[in-house]
Formats: sequence, structure tokens, C-alpha cells
Amino acid sequence: MKIALIGYGKMGQAIEQIALNKGHEIVLKIDVNNAHELTKENLQKADVAIEFTGPHSAFQNVMHCINWGVPVVCGSTGWLEKLQEVEDTCRQKNGAFIYASNFSIGVNLFFELNKFLARLMNKHSEYNVSLTEIHHTQKKDAPSGTAITLAEQIMQEITSKKKWVNTPTQQSNELSIISERIDPAPGTHKVLYQSPIDDIEIIHTAHNRIGFAGGAVLAAEFLKDKKGIFTMKDVLGFA
Repeated sequence: MKIALIGYGKMGQAIEQIALNKGHEIVLKIDVNNAHELTKENLQKADVAIEFTGPHSAFQNVMHCINWGVPVVCGSTGWLEKLQEVEDTCRQKNGAFIYASNFSIGVNLFFELNKFLARLMNKHSEYNVSLTEIHHTQKKDAPSGTAITLAEQIMQEITSKKKWVNTPTQQSNELSIISERIDPAPGTHKVLYQSPIDDIEIIHTAHNRIGFAGGAVLAAEFLKDKKGIFTMKDVLGFA
């Protein structure tokens, strides 16, 4: 498979190493120094693009891929107010697109566990739920996309929580997300249910970027030669 890497920071380099080890070819590498090389001609040399940049550039990069007929896997966070526009364009162009706030197989298992636990806890109002997420200091957005996904899953199941806030809160209808930035943490997410009697918590801790990068390559392998909008649930067979 021929892969275009849009974003060649630490994550892009980790993706490259895994892709090469699996026998794939990297035909394009784009970073801030050669952004002008993200052209239709260069991009169409790839079977699929993997986009990991940042909130400032992700939307335009993904739209280029869809408009130029290249399946795209996107892991950039902080731009989701424009996700609907991307999905609408993907449908109009009969394109192929996967977005995930986190491509780690372990995190996606954690998502399923989070939804199940929240469904159980909705019946027990004596427990209050909160989230904590820890990332390295280069993480540009807070809360993380993964934390937002966890919060949205919880709010779908726990009817008393109406919105999340990125601060501690005493409001019963608010779900608190505490964001900490500590080097060299690649990512820790904790969901905590507290009552006067006891606590219940589930935690996912990433030890390195390999899980994220491996999942992104797996998603690219899944997306090649497909049409439509997919999620990691499709990739991992949870759907």
C-alpha cells in the first residue's frame, strides 16, 4: 500500500516506522517545511493518506484528500466543529474517510468499557462522575479529543449530565474534565465515580505512541479501496 503522511512530527514518524515494517511504502511526507508539496498530483500517488497535524490545518488537509479522491484517515483533534462539513463533502464526492479521536486499540476497548460502565451507573445517583486526562506539554488542545469522546459517551448514558466543562465543578448537571500537561506523558485517561461510601475508577495509560500509530496504520489498511465514512468500531469489528 502506498501511503501519504500529512504531518511528520513524532506521531507521523512513528506511523512511518510501523508502515514500513509492515511492507507499505511512504510516497509523500508533508510537514510545516514543505506544505506547498501537498498538491493533487503528489497526493494521488498514494492509495490512502494519514493526517496527523493540528487544529489549524486538519480541516483543509482532509478536504484536499476528499476533493482529490484519496481515502483519508484523520487523527487530528480540536477541529470537530467542521466535522459535519467534511462528512457531507465525503458523501457528495463518494469518498472514504475515517476520523478517530484515538486510534489505539486499547483506547477503543476502553471506550466500550466506558459506555458499559456509564450505563450501569446511571441508576446510582449517589455516585458523581468526573474525568482526568494527562498529556505531554506539546499537546495543543485541552481537553484531549479522547477525553471529549469519553465525556460524550458518559453523557449519552448518564441523564443527569448535560454538558462537560474543563474545570472542577460543583454543578450536578456538569461533567468535569481536568486536563494536566506533564512531560513526557503520552496519554492517561481516568474516569472516576465517587460516592460517600466508595470510589470506582477505570484508567487507560499509554506507555508510548506505538499503540496510536499502529491503530492508524490498521485503519489505513481497512480504508484502502473502500467508499464511505467509517470509525474505529468498523476497523476493529465492534460495529
